Amino acid sequence: MTSRPDRQPEQVDLSKPSAARVYDYFLGGSSNFAIDREFAREALQIFPGAREYARLNRMFLQRAVRFMADNGIRQFLDIGSGIPTVGAVHEVAQAAAPESRVAYVDNEAVAIAHSEIMLEGNDNAIIVQGDMRAPEELLRDPDLTALLDTSEPIGVLMLAMLHFIPEQDDPAGLVERYRQLLAPGSYLAISHGTDDDLPEITALGDLYKNSTNPATLRTKQQVTALLQGFELVDPGIVFTPEWRPESPEEVGDDPQRSVAYAGVGYKPKS
Repeated sequence: MTSRPDRQPEQVDLSKPSAARVYDYFLGGSSNFAIDREFAREALQIFPGAREYARLNRMFLQRAVRFMADNGIRQFLDIGSGIPTVGAVHEVAQAAAPESRVAYVDNEAVAIAHSEIMLEGNDNAIIVQGDMRAPEELLRDPDLTALLDTSEPIGVLMLAMLHFIPEQDDPAGLVERYRQLLAPGSYLAISHGTDDDLPEITALGDLYKNSTNPATLRTKQQVTALLQGFELVDPGIVFTPEWRPESPEEVGDDPQRSVAYAGVGYKPKS
């Protein structure tokens, strides 16, 4: 995908910028529209490190998937997957184990349309339109269950997603519902925006209130609480580049520049 979309899929709301399409822009993608690019440029004025945030979050995704694959996971569920770019879950998982099966879930029309194109010819990867706030319905989706066996361990990813769940919707309770539904031996990887000691990120969060996806930034303690009930994989909740980096260069001199915490939880088999 090298050119910008000249027409939008049906049901695309272009009255406000979309977090998925803005994230795509930060990653250098082309699946975004003028309203998203205008919003992204304003965000970059507030926080010039927004592109670095997206890149570091993507690298965490890849490390988390490889970790799960190394620990025997062969089916993955990426919830709020957004618009596909190079290094997506199915590419990483199937490079590690070709038999790996991957289901993506999103509710963004552009993400659905481009994922369908990207996954053509891959019998072990699908995109499902769904709402992460309805885990019981999502995990019974016939297309999803035709590919993934929910009675067996699954590697679930909710990256840069839970900060779009406001407190009144009980994000910790939502994660707990997923934990109860997942088979023992499953993993859950999360990343979550924070403004801990970062006043410019508070301003960025305020900007997102004008998008289709208002964000709620949370502290390290609050992010840790989201994985209550899971066993935290070492090193626990840390900034995204600090989670099992593959080289010191990945961490850099200022891991806080990622403006996102990350962690992986495990549901034990006994």
